[in-house]
Order: sequence, then structure tokens, then C-alpha cells
Amino acid sequence: MKKICASVLDAIGGTPMIRINQITKGLVQGVVLAKVETFNPGNSIKDRMAVQMIEDAERAGLLKPGGTIIEGTSGNTGMGLAIAAVVKGYQCIFTTTDKQSKEKVDALKAFGAEVIVCPTNVDPEDPRSYYSVSSRLEREVPGSWKANQYDNLSNTKAHYEQTGPEIWEQTGGGITHLVVGVGTGGTISGVGRYLKERNPAIKVWGIDTYGSVFKKYKETGVFDKHEIYPYITEGIGEDFLPKNVDFDVIDHFEKVTDKDAAIMTRRIAREEGIFAGNSAGSAMAGLLQLRDHFTDEDVIVVIFHDHGSRYLGKMFNDDWMREKGFIEKFGTTARDLVATGLSGELYSVESNEPVEHAVRIMSEHDFSQLSITCDSRLVGSLNEAHLYEELVRNSAVRAQPVESIMQPAFPFVDVSTPVDLLSTMITPVNPAVLVRDFKTDKTFIITRSDLIRVL
Repeated sequence: MKKICASVLDAIGGTPMIRINQITKGLVQGVVLAKVETFNPGNSIKDRMAVQMIEDAERAGLLKPGGTIIEGTSGNTGMGLAIAAVVKGYQCIFTTTDKQSKEKVDALKAFGAEVIVCPTNVDPEDPRSYYSVSSRLEREVPGSWKANQYDNLSNTKAHYEQTGPEIWEQTGGGITHLVVGVGTGGTISGVGRYLKERNPAIKVWGIDTYGSVFKKYKETGVFDKHEIYPYITEGIGEDFLPKNVDFDVIDHFEKVTDKDAAIMTRRIAREEGIFAGNSAGSAMAGLLQLRDHFTDEDVIVVIFHDHGSRYLGKMFNDDWMREKGFIEKFGTTARDLVATGLSGELYSVESNEPVEHAVRIMSEHDFSQLSITCDSRLVGSLNEAHLYEELVRNSAVRAQPVESIMQPAFPFVDVSTPVDLLSTMITPVNPAVLVRDFKTDKTFIITRSDLIRVL
């Protein structure tokens, strides 16, 4: 045991393993253990690789005294980098997305970091994306270094050298399955490689989310942009392939819905007394989906990446859960509208198509709105009232690409969302809602007129 730490950085690692008792009772055979990374100083597993990336950069001469650390982060990596920067004397500039919770952004600012919030629903190559903005800042800010957690293999190295050995030792080499939410890929790849080197029979299962490309790429080798669409779950899934994701180490990907992940996040606190974040909820929900693969002899380790305090305004907020349709309510649901044919399948046009093409589609099909895609990824929307205003203002807009006048993308909800909640989501700003049915892999659009017919 470390009795006195020279700095807060020495307190990183050595996190406990806690047995899961209630959630898996009567459902999962074997022993289920949570590696609870909230005990790190920054309350997440990202502390480990943040320090590793910084120290490797220092050794390589890429980060010099008084320099500035730049990174695109959902919050947890930024926290680890910010803590290390305080100790080591660096400045930090972070870019993040508007999908992340306010608590995460405020926590980064508490350590003196500058935080720039960027739009979520744009391609990674888009100059507005948090990846692109962070790369631009690295070029513009003197003495800066971009950590690049997605492609910086120091990320995987940290978990190969630290987290993997801890799990092996804590289970006495008895671990049979590792279940991990996959985002940058560093945790599952580093830990998985270490464990498989000691016992090749160990199964490494990654938890993915709907809207992410990992599962299909693992199973088919195809990077399918049709798999990409907005999702709510934080910390896992991606719309590109980070270099830290070692698909050879990962045996299987299991997808978990936003709703199941959010509900399980709350259950972990209420049934196990562990205040963990959204990716822990995804991992536990995925573990339950895989329960038929376990035996009484198995020792299953699931990693809880971060702390629940960063999700107080989201998964732990009843109003937010109701708004997203994640709290069960009785009555007519979006599924009923889909089943009765009141809502149609989503129709979209590509963002580089001319406005006149969108006008023709809307006229031919009597659509009042359309979704806009870029390489089959949802990036925006267009409704007839806005289209009318633009055409009246400037008729030449007909020849311009539809992206020049498109509006924000319609919100996504689960097919089980009650109609009374849908009615509150459809506003003059959001004239339609997209409904995803994961079982049929189809997306439907529900408009104000659809709800009027029901109500």
C-alpha cells in the first residue's frame, strides 16, 4: 500500500475489484467482478494513459517545459491530462462535443483548462469537428503538443503495463472473460493483449453502441458509413477506426442501445452501491445480453471506466430520462405508430445535392421535411417552412447544395418512447423526430401530422 504519495500522480492505479451481486443474481453464471476505476484521482481509467502519453512525449522531446497540451476529449482523458499538467506545469486546451455533459466541461475548467465545445453531428474531417479543431490548434499554438488519444499507442501501452497486470494479479490468473466498453480502444487492446499473452483462452469482448462502426467492421472487415448516426451513450463507439483498437485482440463486439445503457447506469448505483458512469452501464447491459455464454467456472471482469457524478444532468436526472423516453410510461408509443403505418421510413438526400433536388423529392412524395445525409451519415434536416423562406429570399438558392440551407438534424429516440413525450419534442425548431427500431435495423420519421392523427 502507498502510504505517502509524492504527488497526486502517484495515486493513480491500484484500483479495487468489487464483486457484482444483485444485478447478475440468477442471471449470470460464474463470478462477475467490476474493476472500479473511479478510485483514480481523476475518477476515471483515463488517468493512467494520460500520464503515460505525457511522459512518453517528454522522453521523445515532443512536449517541452511550459508547453501546451491540446486534445479532443469527451472529458475523462482531459481530466487526466489536466491533473498531470497542474503537477508538471503545462497549459491545456481541450476540444469536446456538445453531446458531453456540462459536468464534464466544468470539471475540466476547474483545473484551469480552456475548453472549446464543437458540434457532434459532423464528420471527423469536417473543420468544425472536435478532432479537426484540436489539430488546427496544435498547428497554431506555439510549443503545443496534441496527445491524440485515439492514435497514440501510449494509450494501449499504459493498460498493457498497468491495468492488465493488476487484473491478472487480483484474480490470481483466474480471469476467463474481459468485458469492456470500446471508445479509443486503448483499454481493451492493452489489457486484452496482456491477458491473452498469459492465457490465450481468455475471451475479450468489446461493448459497442448503435451508431458506431466497430461491430460490423470486426465481423465483416467493412467500414460501413451506413452504420453511423447520432447516439447518446458517452465514452464508447466511434465513427472512425482509432489505431488503438486492436481488432485481433477483441474476440467479439456486442451492441447495446442508448436506453439499455442509461437504465443500467442507474441500476448499478441503486443495486450495487457503485456510482459509475454511462460506459459502465453499457458494459453491464452487454454482459447480461451475453449471459448464455458463461458457465459456473467463469470469472468475468467488467471495467467501470468513470464516475457517476459526471452524468448527474443526464442518466441520473429523471427529467432528462423522461425527455429521452428512457423511463417507462404506459400508453401509445412510437412503436405503435410504426406498427400501424402512421409513420414512414426515413427518406433523405445527400448534402451535396442541389436544393432543387430536395424540392422535387418533397413535392413528389408530399413530404413536409427531409433528413440530410453526408456519405449516408445524418448531418441535418430541411422542413418546408424554412425551404419556402429561403426560396422567397433568393430563388438562386435552387442551384446551391442543400447543405447551404440545411437545419440541425432531427433528434433520435428509441422506438419504445411514449407518444406524449414525442409530442413535447416536436416543436417549430424540431418539426419531426427520428425513431430507431434496433430489432429491424430501420429508422422511421414521426411528424406533427402523425401525432395529430393519434392524439
